[in-house]
Amino acid sequence: MVKIKEKRKEMRRKCLPFLLVTAVFFIIISDPGRVYGHFGMVIPSRPLVSEQNRAVDVSLSFSHPFEAIGMDLDKPKRFFMVKNGEQADLLSSLQPASIMGSRGFNYHFTPSRPGVYQFVMEPEPYWEPIEDRFIIHYTKTVVPVFGSEDGWQQPLGLPAEIRPLLRPFGNYQGNSFTGQVLIDAKPAPGAEVEIEFYDQAGAYRAPTDAHVTQVLVADDNGVFTFTCPLSGWWGFASLSLADYTLKGPEGSEKEVEIGAVLWIHMDEYQRR
Repeated sequence: MVKIKEKRKEMRRKCLPFLLVTAVFFIIISDPGRVYGHFGMVIPSRPLVSEQNRAVDVSLSFSHPFEAIGMDLDKPKRFFMVKNGEQADLLSSLQPASIMGSRGFNYHFTPSRPGVYQFVMEPEPYWEPIEDRFIIHYTKTVVPVFGSEDGWQQPLGLPAEIRPLLRPFGNYQGNSFTGQVLIDAKPAPGAEVEIEFYDQAGAYRAPTDAHVTQVLVADDNGVFTFTCPLSGWWGFASLSLADYTLKGPEGSEKEVEIGAVLWIHMDEYQRR
């Protein structure tokens, strides 16, 4: 698998003279977390749905989760829900919203039947001039409804996907999450995985830029494990290059980076 981060470093070196033309580009290039740390995000207002609290708002964005910095998201190419192997198109139900100060979307969800619901966003290709390529993050979040637990580990056959091997809900902070990176439904040996905590409350700061995005390498079967030290939402993203190109703004063919993104939630222990 192509090492995306190495190619990013090479691209930054080549583009440095151009980037120094504006102060905005200089800020971006001097802060690696802002280059590496953008994630597709599909975040429910609550991680589990009970019969007493059925209404859920699902927010869609393309953002820097740890820094809580939003980026404008165009209306996705696809947004759908899968339950018991059946897919429902939700794109027409999206409502524009401001998320982290930028353009995003909301979906209001009030289920009537139990089940494990997988929400998936496929955005339109995002042109990233800094990296001279397009970005597509296939973003997935799993929501259990009314206590159901069947099917959470079922992959959906996305071009890039993280299959959870630990149940992605009902976990405590400090638990170790295990997942498997799949590219075209096949294990991705040695896949690099980036991890970020969604600091919604702005309660934390990173000691250095390197601490913003955690990084690990999956094994020969695409399997990885990461221990989540805080309660809240955690995003896992594995990036690779697609086997196709798209025409860039100037008409030339450009690489496409595809991301397998999964969001999970960790909870605190509750005292009696």
